[in-house]
Amino acid sequence: MIANRPVLRLLIIEDQVDLAENLFEFLGEEHYSLDFAADGLTALHLLATQHYDVIVLDLMLPGVNGFDICKRIRQDLQCETPIILMTALSGLKDKEKGFEFGADDYLVKPFELRELQLRIEALHRRHSPQRSVLIADTIRFNPGTLEVQIDDMKTVLTGTPARLFELLMRAYPNFISHEALHEALSGTRHLDSEGSHLRTHIYTLRKTLQATFGQGLVKTVHGRGYRLSPLHEEDVDS
Repeated sequence: MIANRPVLRLLIIEDQVDLAENLFEFLGEEHYSLDFAADGLTALHLLATQHYDVIVLDLMLPGVNGFDICKRIRQDLQCETPIILMTALSGLKDKEKGFEFGADDYLVKPFELRELQLRIEALHRRHSPQRSVLIADTIRFNPGTLEVQIDDMKTVLTGTPARLFELLMRAYPNFISHEALHEALSGTRHLDSEGSHLRTHIYTLRKTLQATFGQGLVKTVHGRGYRLSPLHEEDVDS
């Protein structure tokens, strides 16, 4: 991976498992963080709760087709994340419809995976040269590099704890409910084993932050959820 190169978060919306697996294998390096949705409704849920740098959207999906999903991403979610449509539909009218509904690029199957990668990189450069740093009190978080900074102290988060921290940063000073956090991670509001999966990730997040800043920075709102707790606030839970 190129030094200091930001991690790109991609959402792959594709119902063909073999193609999705090929995409994950080809793009599955440190430079990318990939999520997968096999249908449009799952994709819309992820887009409502997560941030992505580029969306790769197949047109021929079960249920709601890719054209309608593209339109809903733009109109219902008011999401401006660049979208690449990939499809076997090669007609000019199909391409016109795709761009009319909000797509930024159109790739006809079959295609070389390297070409898709080049288009992803180009869209990201044009549409998101810099991702805004999130600020909550004294805490700064860069969603592109996943770096947390307080004064001259810094650490880098990874995986699910990084997603949790971004959600908490965006919500500050408010809390986020257990159900909402669990839904953002798993796509369902049903808490598994009384929320043990979520608690494990919160524990990992706190441990990483504690090692650098001397405080876990994540406060439990008992019976409700979690919120950020900057260094000057009393850390009342473990």
